[in-house]
Amino acid sequence: MPETILVIEDETDVSDLIRYHLKKAKYRVIDAVDGLQGYTLASEERPDAIVLDVMLPKLNGFEVAKKLRADARTESIPLLILSAKGESESRIKGLELGADDYLPKPFSPRELVLRIQALLRRKRPAESSEITTVGSLVLDRNSLKVTLEGQRLDLTSTEFKLLSLLISKEGSIQTRDELLLEVWGYRSSVDTRTVDTHMRRLREKLGEYAGHLETVRGEGYRFMAPTAS
Repeated sequence: MPETILVIEDETDVSDLIRYHLKKAKYRVIDAVDGLQGYTLASEERPDAIVLDVMLPKLNGFEVAKKLRADARTESIPLLILSAKGESESRIKGLELGADDYLPKPFSPRELVLRIQALLRRKRPAESSEITTVGSLVLDRNSLKVTLEGQRLDLTSTEFKLLSLLISKEGSIQTRDELLLEVWGYRSSVDTRTVDTHMRRLREKLGEYAGHLETVRGEGYRFMAPTAS
């Protein structure tokens, strides 16, 4: 069964262009023309990924993103924000609200499809079940579930992969370019502040455990496991 992509876009020509290329790539596409309809469809259909415009009637894209990430039914669905607003403040706001990626208009339809494919690859569970325990932090790569002291953390698929990668390379510094390539699949084609924004969100969710995600000035990031007491 083909994976389903929800496109929330009120400009008919843009929506038609996205639908054509996603269907050509063998995806099932469902559409919404305003933010409220988009959020409702996402809750009911639970698509495999969402393409979300910012400038929408009824609810704008930022409001929709906030609602999606606050709803247990939709919190982990990969989300790509698509908007004519290319300013860094707008992009960062979308990422802080939980978007996994951000693509400004005008865009290449091929690039959009490639980014959706990258989001879906990150969402798919690993072929073999693998559980990693680091202190009181437990990662299950098969279910994409993370628990801290027995409490589940609500991580997006991108945040999960970012944490999983850093833990797998414990003690080793990962540059922003390396993280962009390994987690997002980009070769320096995206502002590296994308990494910083996701790291900030990840640290907020880790609470007191955030101190194990270290920033190495001028280099990148690394995970340092807690020392045995």
